[in-house]
Amino acid sequence: MIVGYARVSTEEQNLDLQIDALRTVGCDAIYTDQGMSGALHERPGLEQALAHVRPGGKLVVWKL
Repeated sequence: MIVGYARVSTEEQNLDLQIDALRTVGCDAIYTDQGMSGALHERPGLEQALAHVRPGGKLVVWKL
């Protein structure tokens, strides 16, 4: 399974470009965080993505 993760730091930013790119590379599941500053340590979408990656699976992050 390929799991994708995307994040934007403000509510005004749009996740669509990132989600489209993750779908293009074949992500089976995509998790997101919106309005999450890079300084915050809690990212529920990232935690969900990591929880769903299985041995032999892949985690794709659009941009670090």
